[in-house]
Amino acid sequence: MKKLQNYSLLKHNTFGIDIRTDYFVDFDTEDEIRDFLLSGWDRSLPLLAIGGGSNLLFLSDFRGIVLHVNIQGIEVLSQTDEWVEVRVGAGVVWDDFVAYAVAHGWYGAENLSLIPGEVGASAVQNIGAYGVEAKDLIVSVETLSLDTAEKKIFTNAECEYAYRHSIFKTSLKGKYLVTHVVFRLTKQPVWHLDYGNIRAILAQKQCELTLENLRNAIIEIREQKLPDPKVTGNAGSFFMNPVIPQEQFAALSRQYPGMPFYPAGEGYIKVPAGWLIDQCGWKGRALGCAGVHKNQALVLVNLGGASGKDIVRLAEAVVASVKEKFGIEIHPEVNFIGELES
Repeated sequence: MKKLQNYSLLKHNTFGIDIRTDYFVDFDTEDEIRDFLLSGWDRSLPLLAIGGGSNLLFLSDFRGIVLHVNIQGIEVLSQTDEWVEVRVGAGVVWDDFVAYAVAHGWYGAENLSLIPGEVGASAVQNIGAYGVEAKDLIVSVETLSLDTAEKKIFTNAECEYAYRHSIFKTSLKGKYLVTHVVFRLTKQPVWHLDYGNIRAILAQKQCELTLENLRNAIIEIREQKLPDPKVTGNAGSFFMNPVIPQEQFAALSRQYPGMPFYPAGEGYIKVPAGWLIDQCGWKGRALGCAGVHKNQALVLVNLGGASGKDIVRLAEAVVASVKEKFGIEIHPEVNFIGELES
């Protein structure tokens, strides 16, 4: 366990915003977490659990204790000829886990290649891309209560998963630390190829459809669209794709015949937020040091020296434009931490 005071979180948020926290505690084992929680820490201080910081926007210094679970390891719990269940430490880098699965011939996670962040956060955020969500793979989520330090295992159903949603973001927000996630992957192909331009990339490469080739295609697509946070600060997709009633979509599609869409359950349609933002003319534009990425309008970027306030100001302007043009309200996928300074 590492305990640090007045610690910079610059390396712990992919927006690259240099803010500080009063205390930072890094855990390598469940026992270290229990020792800390039972040690009589100052309970007047707020706690914040973070993973790789790829879905956070810090608005100010954090006056409290930031907790980071760095538990590693990938362990096979059980398997048959058809599937395998693996228990993965919350601190494992998500894309390292995907690469491990692909290398072992396990299907299911390949469409989630190159998503930044860590395994623990994947279960909280229900990350998703190209027709696959973490909830499709998760069997259970192992946690420790921040109040009692007791272990609790949540089944997939108990996590109340929905699009970019889990119970850990609502009624149980700030109450548990994720220590491990159990995933079930298949040993037989289950392809998801109809999102984005996956089929076009594969056809262009004229390659056989394999796990490795599909992962490489996903990586190529993401690298073309998304900036490297080590070079340009960003949190990936800043906004969630809005889900609207089918009647509203029908009316809009008559006005905008090229509007892309995906089915989202009976009576509802999912519309790509990036397309909406692009149609409002935001792609490549900036407000001060905060900008909309030139290749993917869904991504807001730190052009250098931006504060959380700068990013929020840009986000609010984008939201207002989409609302005015389409009558659709888009919402951030990124979590805002702290308070805006006046």
